[in-house]
Amino acid sequence: MKNTIHTALVTLDYSGTYWERIAAALAPAKIIRAAADDGAAISRALKEADVAILAGDACERVRNEGIHLKWIHCNHAGLNASARPEIFARGTILTGGAGRSGPVLAEHVFFLLLALVYDARTLEENQRHHAWENIYEERHGLYGKTMGIVGLGHTGREVAARARAFGMRVLAYGRDFPDLPENVDLCYCADRGDTLDELLKASDVVVLSIRLSDETHHLIDRRAFALMKNTAYLVNMARGQVVDEAALYGALQDGQIAGAGSDVFREEPLSAQSPLWDLPNMIITPHCTPEMPDMPGNCVEIICDNIQRYRAGLPLRNRLDERDMYTY
Repeated sequence: MKNTIHTALVTLDYSGTYWERIAAALAPAKIIRAAADDGAAISRALKEADVAILAGDACERVRNEGIHLKWIHCNHAGLNASARPEIFARGTILTGGAGRSGPVLAEHVFFLLLALVYDARTLEENQRHHAWENIYEERHGLYGKTMGIVGLGHTGREVAARARAFGMRVLAYGRDFPDLPENVDLCYCADRGDTLDELLKASDVVVLSIRLSDETHHLIDRRAFALMKNTAYLVNMARGQVVDEAALYGALQDGQIAGAGSDVFREEPLSAQSPLWDLPNMIITPHCTPEMPDMPGNCVEIICDNIQRYRAGLPLRNRLDERDMYTY
């Protein structure tokens, strides 16, 4: 069924060609622009807006006052703060900007992984002390190892392509895969009754790129770490709450796994008192990654495509459903 956009609330701060493309895509709808932090202006707009294109998450104000909204687009990935019960109860369509940075996020996975495998921390220390030492007598590279990717969305598929280039065997876990995805050797499908267990047991590297939801909260816990090889590495590019951080600390401290790299944490910024900072087998990046070339252009392309799809009654890119709800 086709949809009409009457009034669109937009909190993006894009200008120039980026804004012109969005405005042209929304025409002839009425557009109300408001700063993302201007609560009063947003409240006024929500009295009539049926579509909202937001710079950030669907905050409590949008969720409570946006009773006329038929579609909300949040201009980023990881919409756990937006995927709340009231959004789905109202039947509002919720979409995000997943995929805008997939290739660079996949590079980030391998930055963390190679830093662990090649023990970058010891190399840096040895260089500081002018020490010429072979630290790899008992280490192996990535070639021939098995990578398990948990969540094969935009980032996961980019990770799989790079793992294949490294000569790795690739396993994947997700809700369902109608066909075997490119660059993947074996899939485990939750909707078909598969569990994560076999992937955890078989993998030398476990990469988390799965959406945070009630289903995936603490997906990697003490039991999961107990299933992993003691030579395995964990890389988290999903959300911090996908991992039980107390269990992660214990697994790293006790040598239950060989190491971990993470760009995301339960609370951000990560507290200076967190014991994770001081683990020698933990690599931390502060939830930031180098940008894609023209990332705003990537975001605008997703937005404009979804505007066209929404009006035509076609499936929207990056649409969340009730299984993506996050209530913690």
